[in-house]
Amino acid sequence: MSIIESLKWRYATKKFDPNKVLTTDKLHTLKQAFNLTATSFGLQTISLLIVKDEVLRNQLLEAAYNQRQIVDASHLLVLCVRKTIKDDDVDDLFDNVSQLRNTPETILEPYRNNLKSIMENMTLEEQQEWSIRQVYIAIGNLMTVCAVERIDSCPMEGFDRARFDEILKLDEKHLTSTLLLPVGYRAEDDMFSGFKKVRKELKHSIIEM
Repeated sequence: MSIIESLKWRYATKKFDPNKVLTTDKLHTLKQAFNLTATSFGLQTISLLIVKDEVLRNQLLEAAYNQRQIVDASHLLVLCVRKTIKDDDVDDLFDNVSQLRNTPETILEPYRNNLKSIMENMTLEEQQEWSIRQVYIAIGNLMTVCAVERIDSCPMEGFDRARFDEILKLDEKHLTSTLLLPVGYRAEDDMFSGFKKVRKELKHSIIEM
C-alpha cells in the first residue's frame, strides 16, 4: 500500500483492542524510528519512555483524565525532554561524531564550542521550548511509521504532566513529559475507524509560487 493510502488509513484511535499486542519486531521498529528522527543540531535532547506495565498505566489513568487509550493500547509511549541542556550533552554529541566519522577534533572544536555557547545563552524555559519542538517532529515521524506498519496510534496532549513526571519518577532521569502516544491495534467496534477523513482540498491548504 502506498504511503498516501497508509496516511488515509491512519486516524486518532479512540478505542484500542487490549488483547492485541505489538510484536517485539514492531516495537523495535518504533524505537529505531524515534532514534532516527531529525533533531536540531542532531543533539537529541528528547527521550522516549515505553510503558507496558498494566499496573503502572492504571496509576497514570487519572492523570490522563481517564482516557482509556493509555491502558487499553498495547504500549504507552511517553515523549520527554531534558530539563536542562548542559555542556556534557554537547560533548556527548561531538564525541560520538568523532568516533563514528573519525573527524579530527581540530575540525569539531569550533562547532562544539559554538553549540555550547548557544545553549548557555538560553534560559531554562527557552531550552525546554527548543526541545519540545523536537518532540513534535518525533511524534509526527512516529505516527507516519505507525501508519506504514499498520499500527494504530493516538497523539495526546491532554494529561497532567506534573503528575506523570511524579508517577514515572522522571525527575530522577532529568526528564519531563511532553506528549503521549498510545500504540496498538484498533478495537473492531471503534466507530471512529470508519469515518471519512476530513481535510481541506489541496487548493485550500497548499500554496505554490
